[in-house]
Amino acid sequence: MTVDVAPRAPGFVSELLTPAQLKRLIPCGATAAATVQQARQGVRAILQGRSDRLLVLIGPCSIHDCMAARHYARRLLHLREQWGQELEIVMRAYLEKPRTALGWTGLLNDPFLDGSGLIAQGLEIGRSLLEELNAMGMPVAHEVVAPASMSYLDDLLSWVAIGARTSASPVHRQLASGLGMPVGFKNGVEGQVQVAVDAIQSARHPHSFLALQPHGQLGVYHSTGNPDAHLVMRGGTRPNYDADSLAAAAAQLRAAGLPEVLVVDASHGNSQKDHRRQSFVCADLAAQISAGNAAIGGVMIESHLAAGRQDLKPGVPPAPELSITDACIGWEESAELLRLLAHAVRARRSRSRQPAAEAAC
Repeated sequence: MTVDVAPRAPGFVSELLTPAQLKRLIPCGATAAATVQQARQGVRAILQGRSDRLLVLIGPCSIHDCMAARHYARRLLHLREQWGQELEIVMRAYLEKPRTALGWTGLLNDPFLDGSGLIAQGLEIGRSLLEELNAMGMPVAHEVVAPASMSYLDDLLSWVAIGARTSASPVHRQLASGLGMPVGFKNGVEGQVQVAVDAIQSARHPHSFLALQPHGQLGVYHSTGNPDAHLVMRGGTRPNYDADSLAAAAAQLRAAGLPEVLVVDASHGNSQKDHRRQSFVCADLAAQISAGNAAIGGVMIESHLAAGRQDLKPGVPPAPELSITDACIGWEESAELLRLLAHAVRARRSRSRQPAAEAAC
């Protein structure tokens, strides 16, 4: 789709709806709100040790085609229902993308994939998609890049990530302390776990900071702290999903007085940026879970309808089912990994019940 954009002088400011106006234009309906509430409760129960299920955050690296996102969500919803006793499945619906250098920065910032930067339209398209996914019963996850965008989307998100590049950011830590959903902090780009542990401690405490108010003005927000901030292991210069690395990370959490619960990203540094290795990572994690590793509370997988990725080319519409950012595994492989992880949870559950039964005898 081509959009005509009038020439803009440097410093030109486009008017946006306020968060309150956009939420009135695209409200979170009762069904969507129930999906968000139930998923947040499910994720919290896992993070707080009240549930032995496994959180699985799975979906495209980024959403670039809304029709494909709906198609993916409908397929995933069937598996969410099938494995609901074992897995809390939340769909990755990332609408912003951090870039190390240059590249497409996500549906919110460039919804027509042409560099036009029509953020006002991106916010409307993105919020509408998230509401629709929740209304069909599929809870969604997002990565916070621009803190201001959260004021437009927060009521539709069941889980959010703070990425490896921003876990050290005081602004993102403060924002996380005031969010109403669980927040996962990724270890640093080089693999540093301590930066995320420090971020979790910060986000769990109250802060006072500048924030965008619903009516669009800046105000001072007084947060109470987010008790569900937690650690995401995403690898670095080397993978860190192995049992020794996870045990070391759990020890760092314990030393900081934090719950020993880990979400493990099967992609990024843990797959050494090879999407095909995600299955090997998940198989290793499933073996650890089956053996009784209770610290593994969640797994993240980059998955799409088709395997691989594609480059954006001027004048050539991208294939809807194929990622335009990080390469993803395809649908059939994704479904098999969910089955594998569900069976691992069953094995861990059976193992945890066995000592209790032996003690009763």
